[in-house]
Amino acid sequence: MTDNAADYTTDLDVVADPDLLLDLRNVSLLRDGRALLDDITWQVALGERWVILGPNGAGKTTLIRIAGAEEHPTSGRAYVLGERIGRTALRDLRTMIGVSSAALGGRIPPTEKVGDLVISAGYAVLGRWIEEYDEIDREQAVMTLEQVGAMHLVDRTWGTLSEGERKRVLLARAIMVNPELLILDEPTAGMDLGGREDLVTYLSALALDEDAPATVMITHHVEEIPEGFTHAMLLDEGVAVAQGPIDEVLTSENLSRTFHQPIELDRIGGRYFARRVRVGGTHRA
Repeated sequence: MTDNAADYTTDLDVVADPDLLLDLRNVSLLRDGRALLDDITWQVALGERWVILGPNGAGKTTLIRIAGAEEHPTSGRAYVLGERIGRTALRDLRTMIGVSSAALGGRIPPTEKVGDLVISAGYAVLGRWIEEYDEIDREQAVMTLEQVGAMHLVDRTWGTLSEGERKRVLLARAIMVNPELLILDEPTAGMDLGGREDLVTYLSALALDEDAPATVMITHHVEEIPEGFTHAMLLDEGVAVAQGPIDEVLTSENLSRTFHQPIELDRIGGRYFARRVRVGGTHRA
């Protein structure tokens, strides 16, 4: 991918807001004539923790690919960490963004050792080749794995890990680089109940830590939103149904509009729970 693939405006007087880590202005992305994202305006500031929810095909992954400096929008302006996508070297931006995603996991060789996989994040490579790592790197990797409850996996290979173990290792890799922005694509998917709750508890502690990076997380389930998340966006068919402070966005009415069926939302002890309230809703085909 070339960094000049989308020069979508000639305005030279538009500059990035230094207080925003993400600043998307009227961003759209078209593929095969279909709008995967349609006129999205979205800002993420220091200290904010965002969750993005929506049905399958809503555009969630496309949105965070732009936020993670992995995709150019077709139109609009996208600033990531103060740099405009399309006018900067994306590789340099990616070194400051921690990403945990299934797509990343699918590119990891099964023979890759967990310790090397986590350490290599600091070198912006996927897996170890001929690099020589310092002892401080190894200590940081072990400490990071310990934080996510995966230190016992340090000498295992990727191909021997369960889905839940892989999620923990990917999270450790994402935070190994001390990122300015942390992007989590369904971090608890594939976990059993105990593993999910362990990881949600850790993510909650991270969200409540004032020194932790700004975080954007995708999930399909409100039950997986950690306590401490501050903002939410609901996406449907590439359009933002609602976005803003989480208590204002996560409502029964907004969820019903987004998922096209009657949803009732409850909040218990800082966590959210949703259910369908009657049979015969209007779920989209």
